Amino acid sequence: MEATVLHCVDADSRTRAELARATFALGYHAEVYGSIEELAQHAPEDGIVIARDDPSRGGISEALDVLERSGVWLSVIAMGDAPSAARIVAAVKAGALDYLSLPLDRQRFAATLRRVGEEARRAAQLRRRMIEARARIADLTTREREVLDQLTEGASNKAIARALAISPRTVEIHRANMMGKLGARHPADAVRLRIEARLEPPIAG
Repeated sequence: MEATVLHCVDADSRTRAELARATFALGYHAEVYGSIEELAQHAPEDGIVIARDDPSRGGISEALDVLERSGVWLSVIAMGDAPSAARIVAAVKAGALDYLSLPLDRQRFAATLRRVGEEARRAAQLRRRMIEARARIADLTTREREVLDQLTEGASNKAIARALAISPRTVEIHRANMMGKLGARHPADAVRLRIEARLEPPIAG
């Protein structure tokens, strides 16, 4: 973890300075940003993001969405002033690896970084695959996406045709177009991308 870069995000300059001092004291490298948008503009490719969980700006969930839209797949640790249990749970459910309470406790900070080091790398790899898969799927037409969703459920061409009220031949055309856009050589490749994208299941009816 010595080479790990910690990307510290907070609008408050004093908090950024304290995070940077603590980070360098622990042997890591720190980069500081005034907002998640500023970090997204630089699009770092390695390290861990430590970001303020600001409910007035959508919380850590919105921060993760900003990073995703910018193609940044790094893992995120949330931080906040005396956070409630509900805020911590919400941040973790949104995808944060952990939650740091401010003012910063350096011992807990060090313990958190040691504990999440390998997990952060694995999570970043998963987020990268998710973001790349979502970007490919976003290029599909509505009908191609519907065919992909049905295919992921294990439906045959005939079953997809019945579900979408179109002919099996039309399903074949949409399926071929969908496979081409996704760069999938086999149906299993398309299904894997759909699963990696971790998209919400389609709404029935």
